Amino acid sequence: MGRMGFGWSGSRIESAFMWPGGVDSAYILIQVVVGQADSVAKDVAAIKGLGSADAVIGPYDVIARADASSLDALGKLVVGKIQDVEGVTRTLTCPVVRL
Repeated sequence: MGRMGFGWSGSRIESAFMWPGGVDSAYILIQVVVGQADSVAKDVAAIKGLGSADAVIGPYDVIARADASSLDALGKLVVGKIQDVEGVTRTLTCPVVRL
């Protein structure tokens, strides 16, 4: 793999957070409407595929841990489930890398 975490394998690009047959994990940083961090954290925690979701203090209001079978599945979880929760205004997905 290259210095940036990406490497070539045949005609496709592999990244440090894509493991064949493995589970992709990520932390999702979530900003919410003022006063809704607790309810958003509870709603997000109930989504299948998420290990945890906690309200936090700082520029983000909720941090969730997700595990998915692929990077595509992780994207579908964030876009199709987390961003649909009422009160969510923005997400930032941070894939876990195994260096």
